[in-house]
Amino acid sequence: MAAVTALRGSCRAAGRLVCIHRVRSCSSIRFIKSKYVCVFDKSALKFSHQQRLFRTSAVSCGQIVQFKLSDIGEGITEVTVKEWYIKEGDSVSQFDNICEVQSDKASVTITSRYDGIIRKLHYNLDEIACVGKPLVDIEIDASKGLASEEDVVETPPVSHEEHTHQEIKGLKTLATPAVRRLAMENNIKLSEVVGTGKDKRILKEDILNYLAKQTGAILPPSPKAEIMPPLPKSETVPAAPKDKARKIPVPVFRPIVLSGKDRTEPITGFHKTMVKTMSAALKIPHFGYSDEVDLTQLVQLREELKPLAQIRGVKLSFMPFFIKAASLGLLQYPILNASLDESCKNVTYKASHNIGVAMDTEQGLIVPNVKNVQVCSVFEIASELNRLKSLGSAGQLGTNDLNGGTFTLSNIGTVGGTYAKAVILPPEVAIGALGKIQVLPRFNGKGEVFQAQIMNVSWSADHRIIDGATMARFSNLWKSYLENPASMLLDLK
Repeated sequence: MAAVTALRGSCRAAGRLVCIHRVRSCSSIRFIKSKYVCVFDKSALKFSHQQRLFRTSAVSCGQIVQFKLSDIGEGITEVTVKEWYIKEGDSVSQFDNICEVQSDKASVTITSRYDGIIRKLHYNLDEIACVGKPLVDIEIDASKGLASEEDVVETPPVSHEEHTHQEIKGLKTLATPAVRRLAMENNIKLSEVVGTGKDKRILKEDILNYLAKQTGAILPPSPKAEIMPPLPKSETVPAAPKDKARKIPVPVFRPIVLSGKDRTEPITGFHKTMVKTMSAALKIPHFGYSDEVDLTQLVQLREELKPLAQIRGVKLSFMPFFIKAASLGLLQYPILNASLDESCKNVTYKASHNIGVAMDTEQGLIVPNVKNVQVCSVFEIASELNRLKSLGSAGQLGTNDLNGGTFTLSNIGTVGGTYAKAVILPPEVAIGALGKIQVLPRFNGKGEVFQAQIMNVSWSADHRIIDGATMARFSNLWKSYLENPASMLLDLK
């Protein structure tokens, strides 16, 4: 660097330097400038190595910045690089996608904090990247302001201002500066908010509604919300005829290898989370309780409400009713919506009912949760479930969707089976497994046989703080809400 400084000083004395392309240890060094040819003897310069090259320019002098992986949060220390959106030599601007990384909880897209040129990728695909270590080297234009020492040496943990540099894969947020400021002040990631404006633009009402779900506050309905009246009976959308024939499961065909070698693969992604969670669950003494529920009236009610939900753009399944009934039961038995500390000396009763729903995806088992069910309507729960299922299928669920659960329902009946032994997800203390709905013969009060829509449920509870009678009473209350859906109206808030 001392040699380069000396060369620059000499060039200022000789005139305006156009460009120094190379400086090599040789018999003489020539500087090309308009109308001049200046010759210097090599004795004026001292090099530490005979073949060392220096490259600089008076027009462009860049600085290499190591862009490091920021703290994603939730105790995540390493991620797997799943996809690069750039390559060495590409030009990038602020907020351009750099790469997609997969933690053991969610898929996250990292975006650039600088304008510059990519000089080096530090990881190949499927390699493990550590928090605080460089992802890429970016050459930035020093004439536009050098990066601070903190940027060059170490990237601090993600702050409010940096939330916009880490967004869920595939989601582009459209919002006005005022809306972005409101989100920043409330520590909300725009990528986790569903926009209701044009082209899914995020509005102020979307931020307020999202904040209400997080805090449990009840906000007045937006004036833009339009409730569609029920259609006249003559215009009601006819329900699709059901095929009463027995459904034959279609096998999933995969290439069959008759011969080959054993292979060993590392456990990564959601499977890694499953290993940790289930290992911790083995420490919990499980108590099991099973029962059957007659859903005949609920099946009829859902058929009446499905067309109305479709008009409002929401697919209505049975799960929103199961979730809402569970929340009403948790209000009466809050011990099921609690957590036990590691020392087993304190029980924390959760104010919010963040009810998780187990989902089977290509990435593995995930359990996102619907926040603050206690203040949500059945329609709002259905809308949120639609969003979670869409993101889960695309592998785009955020950490906020996956964390904070207080109670879980697993609808194993969508795959098959009647009873199951559900495993509790720590730090929760209870979980329910729902079987498939079957048409079975049952007796009514007069002793007459009729067709009933029967579903089996299997509960598991932490027997350290929950006794069998409490679990049975909760199940009976939950069952009564579903067998008589109109009774839920009496307790809805």
